[in-house]
Amino acid sequence: MNYSKKHMILAGVMFTLLVLAVGCGKKKPPPPPPPPPKPVTATLSANPTSIQAGQSSTLTWSTENADDVTLDGQKVNASGTQAVSPTQTTTYHLVAKGASGTQEGTAQVTVTQPPPPPPPPTPTPTPQVSDDQLFAQAAQDIYFDFDKSDLRPEAHQTLAQIAQAMKAHPNWKVQIEGNTDERGSTEYNLALGERRADAARQELLRNGVSGDALKTISYGKEKPVCTESNENCWQKNRRDHFTLLH
Repeated sequence: MNYSKKHMILAGVMFTLLVLAVGCGKKKPPPPPPPPPKPVTATLSANPTSIQAGQSSTLTWSTENADDVTLDGQKVNASGTQAVSPTQTTTYHLVAKGASGTQEGTAQVTVTQPPPPPPPPTPTPTPQVSDDQLFAQAAQDIYFDFDKSDLRPEAHQTLAQIAQAMKAHPNWKVQIEGNTDERGSTEYNLALGERRADAARQELLRNGVSGDALKTISYGKEKPVCTESNENCWQKNRRDHFTLLH
C-alpha cells in the first residue's frame, strides 16, 4: 500500500470519528416533569354559630383548585352562601375534590330552645266584702235642721244611694232610726224622731225600695252621738241612722 492510499484510509477513519462525535453532541435532553397540581383548599363558616329554635344562620364557604364541591352531599358552587334553620344542633360538612386531593371544612350551628314563658301571675284573690261593709259604704247618716223633719238636698242624694244598694241586695232589711238633740221633752222628741225616720222611709219608697224591707223606729234624744251642749254637737244628733237587720 503506497502512501497515498494510507492517507486516504486514515482520512476516512478520522471523518467517521468526527461524524460520530458531532452526532453524539446534538442529542436532545428529556423534557422536564410537569409541575405538581395546586393544593385544594376548603373553608366553611356559620354566622351566627348559635341560634334559638326557629331562627336561621348563614353558611359561607370558599374553595380553591377544586373540580367538585359538595355541601352535605349536595353539589354547590366553588364559593357561596346558604341560609339554614336547623331544629337541633347540627354540624355541616363541605367537601372539595381536585387533582391534588380532597379537603373538607366543617361548621357547627348550635340550637338552643327559647326559655319558657314566665308563669302567669297568680291572680290576687278578690277580698270578700260582707253585707255589713257594703251597707256601711252606702248608708251614711242624714241630718236635719233644728225641729225639722224635712229632707235636705244632700239627704236626697244619700237616700238614692241607699235605695240603689238595697235594690241590688233584695234580701236586705233596713231599720231607719230617727234621732234628735237634747232640747225638748222626751215625748216631743220621740214624735220628731218618728217623723224624721218616716221622711227617709217615704223617700226610699219613691226610689223603688219595697216597704217590706223597711222598718222605722224613733229613739228621740236617747241615743246621742255627742253629749256637749252646743250647736255643733246638737247638729250631729239631729239625724237618721240606718241599720242592716240580720
